[in-house]
This record gives sequence, structure tokens and C-alpha cells, in this order.
Amino acid sequence: MPRARTTEIQQYRTTTHMLNIIAEIQGNIASAFGLLGAAIGVGLIGQKAAEAVGRNPAASGKILVQAIIGMALAEGLGILALFLAK
Repeated sequence: MPRARTTEIQQYRTTTHMLNIIAEIQGNIASAFGLLGAAIGVGLIGQKAAEAVGRNPAASGKILVQAIIGMALAEGLGILALFLAK
């Protein structure tokens, strides 16, 4: 194999390897942002549920149910972001 052809093949392999690494990093960053959004959402739901119970303790049962449903939906989206972004 001529020397020029070997250099082209090596350059192609290096470029392909770099693109694979960039794609992997991009998927990891997308997953991280999705999980970060879910964590922030769960935190905000918990904060607002605690505020609501503080204002109206008699409604704590209804507030708890709504908060758990909201947290489950936020976590579900976080898990989707984790598995679909990769």
C-alpha cells in the first residue's frame, strides 16, 4: 500500500474516532441536562407542597397526593432523558 494511501486511512480513522467521542459527549451532556431538570422540578414540587401544607394543614392529604403525582411525572421525564439521549 502506498504511503499516501496509508496516511489517508489513518486520518479517516482518527476523524471517525473523534466524531464518535464528540457524539458520546453530546449524549452525556443531554442526559445530564434532562436529569438536572427533573431534579429541579422535584425540588420545586416539594418546596411548594411544603408551603401549601404550611398555609392549609387540613388539606395535607390532597396536597401530598398531588405532589407525589407531580414528582413521579418529573422523575419519569428524567429517566426518559437518561435513556433516550444516549
